[in-house]
Amino acid sequence: MKFWSLVSLLLISTLPALAHHSFAMFDFNKVAKAHAVVQEFRWTNPHVVLLIKVESGEVPAGKTWSLELTSPGNLTRTGWSRKSFKAGDVIDVEFNPLRDGRQGGAFRKASIPATGVVLESNIRAQEKPGLE
Repeated sequence: MKFWSLVSLLLISTLPALAHHSFAMFDFNKVAKAHAVVQEFRWTNPHVVLLIKVESGEVPAGKTWSLELTSPGNLTRTGWSRKSFKAGDVIDVEFNPLRDGRQGGAFRKASIPATGVVLESNIRAQEKPGLE
């Protein structure tokens, strides 16, 4: 009986994962590039968010864009921290835009020219195996 109680508990604990949204909202066939200034870096669950103000690039300048990353835990395992970006950082960023044309996307990579640091996210590899 204890075995089935444990199995039931494990199954119930996975229910929140089933409610996780899909990444179908991002167009993984398109890559947008922009030169931007970091407005905010939100190190929160379930996904980290990077807010940038675009200065130039392949998307409209002067607009604020919201870029979604993977979870803080996943990023920490690849060397990121809550201090990876700070407000005011000037970055060159690549992302997969939203399919509906709104100002958002799935973060791919950014470089900070002032320091030479390059940060990459593996969100595509986790959610869409075989895209690389």
